[in-house]
Parts: sequence; structure tokens; C-alpha cells
Amino acid sequence: MSPPVPAVPAVPAVPVPAGPVISIRGLKKAFGDREILRGVDLDVSAAENVVVLGRSGTGKSVLIKLLVGLLTPDAGVATVLGQDVHALKPAALDALRRRIGFSFQNSALYDSMSVAQNLAFPLTMSAHGVSAAEVRDRVADALEAVGLAHAIGQMPSELSGGQRKRVGIARTLILRPEIMLYDEPTAGLDPVTSTEINELINQVQQAYHTTSIIITHDLTCARSTGQRVAMLLDGQVSRVGTFDEVFASDDPRIASFYAYNFTNSEHA
Repeated sequence: MSPPVPAVPAVPAVPVPAGPVISIRGLKKAFGDREILRGVDLDVSAAENVVVLGRSGTGKSVLIKLLVGLLTPDAGVATVLGQDVHALKPAALDALRRRIGFSFQNSALYDSMSVAQNLAFPLTMSAHGVSAAEVRDRVADALEAVGLAHAIGQMPSELSGGQRKRVGIARTLILRPEIMLYDEPTAGLDPVTSTEINELINQVQQAYHTTSIIITHDLTCARSTGQRVAMLLDGQVSRVGTFDEVFASDDPRIASFYAYNFTNSEHA
């Protein structure tokens, strides 16, 4: 069994704007004739973990790509940290992205770089004037926070899937983001490792005071990490509440999703 995930060191809270940190209104996106998002509405408050839950291919990842300006909506507005994402000019959009951590489904590590180099890369690119000693210290601290201090000199190819996920989260945390976006954080992991990643997501929120959106179709992840759950069905958020409130619905689509999650072994 893997060792317990160590506690993440706390950092001072950063003041946030009044009102929702993330506010989505009427967001629509289609690819050709295929409508993916059909008018999504959702608010996320400061230091809140919100899970966006839905089957694979329902537009969950499209939604968070819209939030960081990687895609452009066909209609609607996404306001992040008080700024209309899609009205920003490139320099302002880059500045906003530096305040957002994006944990990719595949961890998005550079295979030609060591673990230490992967973590140092965004810091040296984004934080001008940081000394080499400070880079080393922050890399070491970030790896300690995710329980991988021993892996500092390893290559990504030498890591397990769960370790790669942790390194990806550590690389994101090194810039101390105000918002964390997790794209299928437990996809492809065994149950024990998934539990460890869920615990790490909660520890990150508590220690770094992050506002987080967690994209998943994993009900265990949703129950473990989500203070609120937003159910995405047919391109819209059909229900928002606690995990139990969402699944108390009589909507047959929600009931079938619950059954699908535990009976379909190929949904990942």
C-alpha cells in the first residue's frame, strides 16, 4: 500500500473579489453541427470545491477550457476573478492564466525533463527575478507537499500514473494559483491511488485556499472532493447541490448515470 499523503503546508489566504470567483452565464459551444454546451449557468464561491459531474463526452473538459480562454464560446459569458475571460486582450489573458492552475488529465509532463525540471519550468518562465536557490527550495517544497520528495531526480517515464498526477499537481501549485481546475484527476488510477488523489485535492484547497472546479465522471471522486456538485446533462447544468441532494432527484437521467458509473467498466 502507498504511504499516506503528507499534509500540505498552509499558505496565507489571498484577498478575493466580492461575489463569485467564477461566474458562468449562458455559455454555449458547438463543433460544427454538434452542440456540446447549450447554455451553462454556474457560480463558484471563494475557497470552494465544485465538482462538474457528467459522462465522458458531455462537454466537461470543454467547459474548463472555455474558462481559461483555450476555446471561444459561441454565446454566453465566463467571468473569472472579476474579468470577462473572452473580452481580455492577450497580455491580460496571460496574466489571468498565471492565477489559475490547470491539472491536466494526462498530467502534461515534459518527458525529456526530470521531475525537478518539470516543476521549475513554469516558475522560471512566469516569475522573473526568482533566484536559483529559491527555485530549488520551491521545487523541493512542492514535491514534499505531494509526497514525492524522493522523486526529484527521476524522469516522468519512471513514475507510476498516480505519481505523475501528483507531480502535475505539484507543478501547478508552485505558482500559488488562486483557482485550481482539475480535469479527470482520478482517470485511469486504481482505487487506492484515486483515494490518495482525492485526499490531496482536499488538502490543497484547505492549505492554499484555492477555489476549485473538479471535472469528473467518478462518483467516488465527486463525493469525496465536492462541497457542491453540478450535474451536466444534455449540455446544461441540470442540478446543483451536495452529492446527496443531486442524487435525490427523480430525473431518470441522473438515476441512470449513478447506475452507469458503477456498472459500466468501460466508461473511463
